[in-house]
Amino acid sequence: MEDNRRQREKTVATRLAQESEKQREELKRLHWMRCPKCGHAMKTTDIDGIAVDTCSLCEGIYFDHGELEELLMRTLEKRFHFYRRLFGLD
Repeated sequence: MEDNRRQREKTVATRLAQESEKQREELKRLHWMRCPKCGHAMKTTDIDGIAVDTCSLCEGIYFDHGELEELLMRTLEKRFHFYRRLFGLD
């Protein structure tokens, strides 16, 4: 998992180096907080303590880098503690 993260960061850094600052700012302005599926405005919603972006029209949920992994880890931890309590191990 850590190797994948490093590889993604390296790929992003390479791509950013190839684009001009002006191009990046224009793309950011055009697409900032817009749904990639339908283009409507996105809003920030809290899911289990993690701020994720949801579309105001199609209700799609979009995660920034690392948010999905963090949410899954929290869910696994809760399940683990539930079963430990259930079997009297805590």
